[in-house]
Amino acid sequence: MKIVVAIDSFKGCLTSYEAGMCVKDAILEEMDADVTVAPIADGGEGTVEALMRCMHGEEVPVEVTGPLGEKIDTYYGVLKDRKVAVMEMANVAGITMVHGTSKNPMNTTTYGVGEMILHAAQAGYREFIMGIGGSATNDGGMGMLTALGVKFYNAEGKPAGIFGRDVLRVAKVDISEMNPVLKECHFTIMSDVKNPLCGEMGSSVIFGPQKGGTEKTIPQMDEGLRKYAEIIKAATGKDCSEMEGAGAAGGLGFAFLTFLNTTLKPGISFMLDQIHMEDMLGDADLVITGEGCLDAQTAMGKTPIGVAHLAKKHGAKVIAFAGTLGRGVLDCNRDGIDAFFSICTKPMSIEEAMEKETALHNLKRTVGQVCRLMQLVK
Repeated sequence: MKIVVAIDSFKGCLTSYEAGMCVKDAILEEMDADVTVAPIADGGEGTVEALMRCMHGEEVPVEVTGPLGEKIDTYYGVLKDRKVAVMEMANVAGITMVHGTSKNPMNTTTYGVGEMILHAAQAGYREFIMGIGGSATNDGGMGMLTALGVKFYNAEGKPAGIFGRDVLRVAKVDISEMNPVLKECHFTIMSDVKNPLCGEMGSSVIFGPQKGGTEKTIPQMDEGLRKYAEIIKAATGKDCSEMEGAGAAGGLGFAFLTFLNTTLKPGISFMLDQIHMEDMLGDADLVITGEGCLDAQTAMGKTPIGVAHLAKKHGAKVIAFAGTLGRGVLDCNRDGIDAFFSICTKPMSIEEAMEKETALHNLKRTVGQVCRLMQLVK
């Protein structure tokens, strides 16, 4: 039996590669099989690692500004033979990087994303692949743009700031000092978010709650981004606020579309194409996928469904594993996943379930039992 394992990261817990290798070990302990592990992501956490492992790239360490304004050590990837830099905003300003009372999109920034871009550009890279899923921010990309040389001022003519709360104070924008090297750069943005910047389907309303936004702050953020977009339109002559993807990553998509040479790509489709997943699935009997939580959002086109659709094209069966099964998970059955399983086998706190050793133990045990069942019924 040929089995392909293409499982997304369990956000904040296991990388795609760690989860994939755990699944492989569990399978081989229970049955004879030809198992291929393909690290995968859709633009969120783990995108750089997945692409680097599949495309034999290298990691470049860099110190940048984190989501709360602190200095952090992180990395991006490079494909030297193609002169391409591969980045993800999740390891610079990701939602897993803020916890407890610190989770508040008014107090987070994308400034470090801009610093990371400049670091690669100064090293000679002009082609960028950027995953923008899993953000902790709602600053409209103002932090990133400030790092890239765009000037934002408040009504008193002073620098407006770099955090989500500072978007509300923007009165003027000056693009004259934006780093000129950016005109030579092209950005392929991996994002499955089609939301506009503002309004009922905008970044603040739809994604603000999961980032720590409240009933009080979400309307403030939405109105702030609306005025921010108007001021930027006056300065640039461009209005990208209603474009699909403008609301991705708290408006980071809007910043890319407005100021940089950008092409938006569906995250999982782009990833599957880049790693030549179709070649791996050509004669597969079974495909194993999954992510931290399977729910209705998964069925809307996240990694497991993208993998399932491609697997079905080649007649393979698809099984998914997840930490939790959320509302609407049965939609996944209608979209190509033949069966799914939660790896949690007893009541436990989220904190306990997300401990790496616990997650690895639970995943390996669950996969092993499914393999035993397959042996009984074949």
